[in-house]
Amino acid sequence: MIHIRIPEDESRRLSFYLAAEEYVARRLNDGPDCFFMWQVEPTVIFGRNQDIEAEVNLDYCREHHIQFFRRRSGGGCVYADKSNVMMSYITRDEQVGFTFNRYMTLVTSMLAELGLPATSTQHNDVLIDGRKVSGNAFYHIPGHSIVHGTMLFDTDMEHMLHAITPPREKLDSHGVQSVRQRITLLKEHTSLTIEQFKQHAIARLCDSERLLTPEDIKEVEQIELGYLDPRFIWGKSLKFNV
Repeated sequence: MIHIRIPEDESRRLSFYLAAEEYVARRLNDGPDCFFMWQVEPTVIFGRNQDIEAEVNLDYCREHHIQFFRRRSGGGCVYADKSNVMMSYITRDEQVGFTFNRYMTLVTSMLAELGLPATSTQHNDVLIDGRKVSGNAFYHIPGHSIVHGTMLFDTDMEHMLHAITPPREKLDSHGVQSVRQRITLLKEHTSLTIEQFKQHAIARLCDSERLLTPEDIKEVEQIELGYLDPRFIWGKSLKFNV
């Protein structure tokens, strides 16, 4: 598998990395599978079919300067920040079940090499000791599949709780303590720093590297414009001030 190395730039938003997945799939994924990891400032990312106003606490996000973006894969809302590692896996295989199984096996095996009892679920989550440490989603473009997911390392639980509007049936049990009973952080299971973990993952999953060039970056930024279009973010007309 090829590690796609993206030159660091603190100004990049989550939309850039979603665009990078598409670019890698369309332009670079002509041989082995591709993989890269990324981190962003506090951001909520919601699924392609979700109603942002029903799923995201927009007032809280604005008050705490948390960005929000729509992705092209399905599934629910995810909160990400600099203490949360996002992972992107791009393959030419278009079979959903096979692609997910391969990716989940790669991730759980990589964690097992750290001595962690990692398992996967039919809902495409990765668990350690029965508690969720990673959630994942899938979409495909012609000829390619993309899986992207979280790896909770030391995420801000307060923001995670309040930035995402909980389903009505969970309102009676919401709270940081409730969330912590269902979720675990990787830092609780390893002495590695977040950077050391990233290097471990890359070393175990990849056997070669491809650095994105300035020309690649420009093309990614063109694709990114689609993710920044208010009509895509809101899934409706341009009547909102975003």
